[in-house]
Amino acid sequence: MNGLRVIPTWRHGQERLYVCLTDGRNIAWYDREAARINLIGENRREDVLEALGPFITGPVTVGPPPVPTPAELARLSLHPDDDLAPNRPGEALLIDLDRDPGPAHRLRADPRRRALEAEQTVGVALDRLDGAGWHTLHSLPLPGGDRVHHLAIGPAGLFAIHTLYARKQRVRISDPLVGLGRRDPEPLLRRVRADADRASHALTAEVRPVLALVGPTAVSVTVPPREVRVLTDTDLADLTRLGGVLKPADVEALHAMARDRGAWTRV
Repeated sequence: MNGLRVIPTWRHGQERLYVCLTDGRNIAWYDREAARINLIGENRREDVLEALGPFITGPVTVGPPPVPTPAELARLSLHPDDDLAPNRPGEALLIDLDRDPGPAHRLRADPRRRALEAEQTVGVALDRLDGAGWHTLHSLPLPGGDRVHHLAIGPAGLFAIHTLYARKQRVRISDPLVGLGRRDPEPLLRRVRADADRASHALTAEVRPVLALVGPTAVSVTVPPREVRVLTDTDLADLTRLGGVLKPADVEALHAMARDRGAWTRV
């Protein structure tokens, strides 16, 4: 046994058989009608085929999820309220602070303002990648009140980026824990991975998790993060140096999908 589970689900009126890890994350699905097995990443290909073996009824195509065709994208006409592309970095925090700015005088800085500064700093750095064939969407809402802080889409693939304000603080990482300064560490990396997994489900494409640290004085790692890339705000341009995965047309198609608010209501 390879530890994978097969779970039947109905999506958009069609039955799909999802292949899940023990922690519930989807890594593939089998579309019987299309006779296709879609892999989110290639590293468990053989395990996925073994798990789905009893359910496959004939010849199938195996590969990454297909990118929408221009004809499919042409059918998408977003209402302005459903288009997430205009979102500013930290959009949700900006709205929250506008509705409830908090007391004028307080002993400690409002943590929302530090979080906003972090998202704005990272957002500016990511928006600079546009000239290199990248698109970035900010503050993407998830059911339950969570958010994907930033989604970067470019030749190197898709990245869900979670920002953390760490100005003038030492960061300690021991997967899944992240500690700031003298504060007790918290299992932040679990959330970073979960957000990326939900983005993968929404877009039916592999989305890799990134933790972006803003302004740390030092970063120490005792247990390396599993699957999560850790970068500082000044290192985000390193994403453009990763190997090419997507063609320009694929980048545009995935960007068109991701900017639709409706894509994020199903995860």
